[in-house]
Amino acid sequence: MQLDSLSYVELVQLKTDVEAEIARREQEEKAKARKQILEIARNFGLSVEDVLSKPAATRKPVEAKYRHPEDASLTWTGRGRKPVWVVELLAAGKTLEQLAI
Repeated sequence: MQLDSLSYVELVQLKTDVEAEIARREQEEKAKARKQILEIARNFGLSVEDVLSKPAATRKPVEAKYRHPEDASLTWTGRGRKPVWVVELLAAGKTLEQLAI
């Protein structure tokens, strides 16, 4: 097809026809893809909800690195803000090395 031989009106009509065909084919391709995805999910025994849901992030707890010298129930992992008891002991002259487990 020689585009330079078409008139402006013919080019506009061609553009409209091409866009309509693209939209139609996009619908077909999406329907095929949806069918394939469902088939694969069924083959693996998965529901649509299983496929679309994110797996729950399982984070293992971080071990404590610091412990209060007098109250063993007070611990800190060393992450995040320092607990009040750590701040108070540091202000009293203790070091983190002295609080290390």
